Amino acid sequence: MKRAFRVAASVTAAVAVVSISSPTPALALTPAHQQPPPDTASEALAQYKKLTAQADQVNEDLLAARTDLDKKRKQLSKATADLKNAKASMKQAAADEEAFRDKVDVLTNASFQGARFNKLSALLTGSSADDFLERASALGVLASDNEEALSKLTGAVNMAADAQAKASSAQKSARDATAAAKTLLAKVTKTKTDLDKKIQKVQSAYNNLSGADQSALAGPEDNSVYLGPPGAGGTAAEVAMQQRGKPYVYGADGPDTFDCSGLTMYAYNAAGISLPHSSRAQFTMGKSVANGDFQVGDLLFYGSSAGSIHHVAMYIGDGMLVHASTSGVPVKTAEAPYGAGSDFLGAKRIAG
Repeated sequence: MKRAFRVAASVTAAVAVVSISSPTPALALTPAHQQPPPDTASEALAQYKKLTAQADQVNEDLLAARTDLDKKRKQLSKATADLKNAKASMKQAAADEEAFRDKVDVLTNASFQGARFNKLSALLTGSSADDFLERASALGVLASDNEEALSKLTGAVNMAADAQAKASSAQKSARDATAAAKTLLAKVTKTKTDLDKKIQKVQSAYNNLSGADQSALAGPEDNSVYLGPPGAGGTAAEVAMQQRGKPYVYGADGPDTFDCSGLTMYAYNAAGISLPHSSRAQFTMGKSVANGDFQVGDLLFYGSSAGSIHHVAMYIGDGMLVHASTSGVPVKTAEAPYGAGSDFLGAKRIAG
């Protein structure tokens, strides 16, 4: 039995010492650096937990990269639209400038040919009081037209310059967003490949666990009735609790399978609040909550820093949370750790 267990477990042994960020496949390591196959069920369980922790981290890396990629694509779309609008404004401004310049030229030529835009010249050249009034009125209109034309010409010139500046800025934004999106797409592709490899190893390690260990991971079935308090947080908590028993799947956001941020996103979406599918992105939302001041629906985040968050759970009251924790463990409730000995980072109140 011991020998058979060694053979079955050897598939996953090579990855036990591989870090999340290592691009080198486990099989490329020399035998001296490979961890031997687990000899006991406890060693197999420890190895499984280590592998799932690595896969959880890579999964969060992937979700964060995808969220960033979505933002860059939106920025690119906006920059492209801004560039199109700026070019249209440039074209209109150029046409307005040409039209107003022609009008100014006509009025200027009239001035050069003898018109004087003041009432004194009208008085000196007029033959009567009525003639003066008529001339003064006509010159007033002419001067007003010239002033308006000059004002519009100045406005058109400024608008053309502004449109040119906006077009240049939009063009640069489009180039930058394109380059950033391309870089992020490559990162997403590589991270997805890394995650797929780790998921295979996690599944292989899970298959090597004893039935007792698999049952212990799943925990007892919980069919208790839970009613959330009024408000979006209570609604989200109630919806999250309705998912108890559903399997954990990397990258899943319901309705039949979930990962950690997929569950919280799904629950709050049912409450009318949109969240990104990334625990790190969710950490940027809502308002911070002091330790121990949690309310139903608050999100609890775990990790050493905002950039390394690996898990999010939802507080349901009485010191308890509901979460999709890791592979092999269904959505379930647990005590909410936030003190010494846990890597609790902080809590956010999304609603209320």
